[in-house]
Amino acid sequence: MERIDDLQFENLKIIQDTNGFRFGIDSVLLTEFARDIKKNKTIVDLGTGTGILGILLSKKVYPKKIIGVEIQEEVAKMAQKSIKLNSLENIFEIINANIKELKLPKNYYDVVITNPPYKKVDTGIISKNIKQQISRFEIHANLEDWIKTASELINSNGSFYMVYRVNRLTELFKILNKYNLEVKRIRFVYSKLSEQSNLVLIKAVKNGNIFLKVEKPLVIYKEDGTYTNEIINIYKDKENNNE
Repeated sequence: MERIDDLQFENLKIIQDTNGFRFGIDSVLLTEFARDIKKNKTIVDLGTGTGILGILLSKKVYPKKIIGVEIQEEVAKMAQKSIKLNSLENIFEIINANIKELKLPKNYYDVVITNPPYKKVDTGIISKNIKQQISRFEIHANLEDWIKTASELINSNGSFYMVYRVNRLTELFKILNKYNLEVKRIRFVYSKLSEQSNLVLIKAVKNGNIFLKVEKPLVIYKEDGTYTNEIINIYKDKENNNE
């Protein structure tokens, strides 16, 4: 069953399936992390899902063009409906394809951004819902496929943004290095400061010089379970943009 959710930012809305995989706070945090993208850039969102990253970025960084790539036909159609709902047809396009079979120009785009599946197919509890399986597990493409495709698409000195699991960080860094993506910024995300980090936000630059900035931790919840001031400010920013 489809429903329309208000993103509480610049009057943006998104259509989601109540029985499918819905976006989480990791997508919101990734678009905040990517706010250093300059205006009028060309962006590819690999594994766009229902288009949450592109929809938010459309009003956060004002790109020239966004291309969202989504393998699931039904989900891709939902993203197209959200694009029309938000009147973004002039800048946001959806391609229904496997990221390993893209026929987009190589070494062309300014930015690639992705919130890919975090889990290998032989790990974790497999959901009976196929949409959730594809969103969470590397069923159609593994981590190296995502990074290889990103590196092929972006131009020299282009930027690659992603959110990923900390427990695969060593593997991630090795693959980024293999495809000439030099990590420039990294920020660890904590559910609570007393707990271990399980998410990390990363910006890498193709053929970039060696320089890494580790930013201060991003903590979502205080110990009492309420949002931290930073998370509150992110959502206040959304509300203020609606006033």
